[in-house]
Amino acid sequence: MSKLSKQTGRIPRPPRAKQKMPRSFKDLTPSKAFNPRTFFREMVWKAFLTPRTGVHRRPEFPKLTHGEVALTWIGHASFLVQFTDLNVLIDPNFANWLFLLKRIKRSGLRIEDLPPIDLVLLTHAHFDHFHKPSLRKLPHPKIGVMPWGMGDLARDLGFERIIELDWWESFQHGDYKVTLTPCKHWGARVLRDNHRGYGGFVLEHQGRKIYHAGDSAYFDGFKQIGKHFAPEIALLPIGAYRPESFRNVHMGPDEAIKVFHDVQARTFVPMHYGTFRLSFEDMDEPPRWLRQLADASGISHCVRMLEEGVPEVF
Repeated sequence: MSKLSKQTGRIPRPPRAKQKMPRSFKDLTPSKAFNPRTFFREMVWKAFLTPRTGVHRRPEFPKLTHGEVALTWIGHASFLVQFTDLNVLIDPNFANWLFLLKRIKRSGLRIEDLPPIDLVLLTHAHFDHFHKPSLRKLPHPKIGVMPWGMGDLARDLGFERIIELDWWESFQHGDYKVTLTPCKHWGARVLRDNHRGYGGFVLEHQGRKIYHAGDSAYFDGFKQIGKHFAPEIALLPIGAYRPESFRNVHMGPDEAIKVFHDVQARTFVPMHYGTFRLSFEDMDEPPRWLRQLADASGISHCVRMLEEGVPEVF
């Protein structure tokens, strides 16, 4: 039986802002250019006609020493984070289809090739981040950590323990610590369950700090995250920003670079691009634009673009 619990280590903060949830897809694209036909053509039909690429790799996980961390990008916002004594999954999604939305690039590895999972971090309840079929198939995940109001969704998914956090609250177990950080997004899984939370995570272990931003538009709160944590490695979303109104809940490479500076990270690992067609920009535009911007701003040496299924040691 899963059980809900909360452990606090709260940083002083102002009250959480009331969640302003889009009532429909039209709220995200409030322009005459948007209509159901445009949505179907851009996100469903174009993806359906696009051949699926990528390969499932049988990963060769590196042998780590204390203080080293290995990151494996599975695709979209999904990562495997490994230390010598801890295996963490973030937003695992191995689906080839999300309802009508086709996965354009295969997951970098198969579920059966995962190591035993100690901890799963779930940033919010949207179907592309909280994928129940993937979670059910995980190799005996011990602990699931997620924002407030999501615990009921995680029951019967195999977790030994379920932890809900509010913004700036922390959960500590053994030598690792996880803190839920604010973001600018929304957490409802369907249109009427706007009680569910959303956020990013800072994972601290063996002297390392890794920040996963979840889904977010740009907002000033990133500066506060940098002030409190200054994480070494920032996993930042760079896709799903066209049309312009999508920037109410997502960010492009231009704003992601601002976030990288705001959180005072040293390494920028991009994510949330190239897997599902969730917006109107070309699938290869976000990484191409990020490279151009990074070159122009002199931070190319800080950007690490991971290949799906290939572990990288930091």
